[in-house]
Amino acid sequence: MNEGAKVIGVARSKDKLDSMKASYSGQFIAVQGDITESETIKKVALLAKEHQISGALINAGGPPALSFEETQIDNWDDAYKKLLRWKVEITQALLPVFKENKYGRLVYIESSSVKQPIANLVLSTSLRLAVVGMVKTLSQEVSGQNITFNIVAPGSHATPAIERLIKKKSELENITYEQAHEAWVKNIPAGFMGNPDYLGSLATWLLSPLSEFVTGQVYALEGGNVKSTL
Repeated sequence: MNEGAKVIGVARSKDKLDSMKASYSGQFIAVQGDITESETIKKVALLAKEHQISGALINAGGPPALSFEETQIDNWDDAYKKLLRWKVEITQALLPVFKENKYGRLVYIESSSVKQPIANLVLSTSLRLAVVGMVKTLSQEVSGQNITFNIVAPGSHATPAIERLIKKKSELENITYEQAHEAWVKNIPAGFMGNPDYLGSLATWLLSPLSEFVTGQVYALEGGNVKSTL
């Protein structure tokens, strides 16, 4: 919105939506609901068609931090719903709008764990890799129509999600949160955690016309922590 865009935003919290509307009068269209639910997706799809949206930033919260042996089958069912199912559904709902307009940018926020697994994130890693497969396939199937599909894969950024992982690390290793935080940052070659605002700048570029020649890619923002060369 700082770039002048009109945005349809989805959240469960009415207070947060009201705050956004107050801050960005005339630019922000609020949808209160759970984006992982079909009813909310239908509302978004109707607004997308009405306002002829040009792009979509697709993101929601993830499953709990667990090792494989800590999981139950219900955890996997829930992770499928939180990380994959709704993304398939909203992509199916929005794609006709983009095709009609002969233009579209879809950006999915996932995790650097799709490049290199992270301890205690088996649910997140497994289901997000399925999203990677979907996005790469879409970039081939829906080619030549000025519609792009890309993934931003954050590593350790200063967010509540990372705070929860550090807290779990402190509990598992029986150390203080501060000690766990220090150890976590030491494992990042850059020597610090990422700034979420800078991550947003990459997403903004991928949502813009400037990214027309980029599709099917995974951009890992992780401070050099991923050892893979691919």
